[in-house]
Amino acid sequence: MAKHNYYAPQGGHPPQTQLLSDRAVFTEAYAVIPKGVFGDIVTSHLPFWNKTRLWVLARPLSGFAETFSQYIMEVAPGGGSDRPELDPDAEGVLFVVEGELRLTLDGERHDMLSGGYAFIPPGSDWQVLNTSEAPVRFHWVRKAYEAVDGIEPPAAFVTNENDIAPRPMPDTDGRWATTRFVEPDDVRHDMHVNIVTLQPGAAIPFAETHVMEHGLYVLEGKAVYHLNQDWVEVEAGDFMWLRAFCPQACYAGGPGPFRYLLYKDVNRHMKLNLAGGR
Repeated sequence: MAKHNYYAPQGGHPPQTQLLSDRAVFTEAYAVIPKGVFGDIVTSHLPFWNKTRLWVLARPLSGFAETFSQYIMEVAPGGGSDRPELDPDAEGVLFVVEGELRLTLDGERHDMLSGGYAFIPPGSDWQVLNTSEAPVRFHWVRKAYEAVDGIEPPAAFVTNENDIAPRPMPDTDGRWATTRFVEPDDVRHDMHVNIVTLQPGAAIPFAETHVMEHGLYVLEGKAVYHLNQDWVEVEAGDFMWLRAFCPQACYAGGPGPFRYLLYKDVNRHMKLNLAGGR
């Protein structure tokens, strides 16, 4: 499989001479967080993480998108965590965009490189460490797992995007394809984190309007995206955050492929008693 170059934020701070105008927007249906937002001043820190900072891309918000959080983690050499996840109900996906990450998952060591992907079930015993001499940057998507009586939670797995063949969408001649890490009909899973690839000039040719919430981080390339009734330009390093039923479509702009990491919630009944919880 072809190797890929993923965009990863580097931090920093803009000069006083920089214009304030930018592409950042937050509406009732969607948000666009452009790559220029990810400076030093908006980083956060987590308990029991050493030599680590993060950018929060998404968090549950009442009345907007409520199912997931997504971070970009930056771990300096020698940094990491022996207690990364404090919520026993949280499942997670790690996706490495730059550097090397040592993941120990249920006692088994995995040295993850760029393109590395790990699914971590709720209640797992796991640790991460940067044993290299350069920072490692990776996405961490978290969701409260929705257990179903009679269905076992999914098992942990670690892989790499470069080892998985993208699946073309029907009638697109392979110009629109999805790299799936989990089979869509595996109902043990209640979230999918996939990679979508559109070749230059390819399109999502209709306004998808559906129940899934989305986080879309642009890994490579650029496109014009239709969100609700607005057309917005996006490029590598930008993040789009869509609430349920936000209409969405796009044209890939080139000159190279347009690729994004996509989160969506799947395979569960709709909650009918929101005030009473799960």
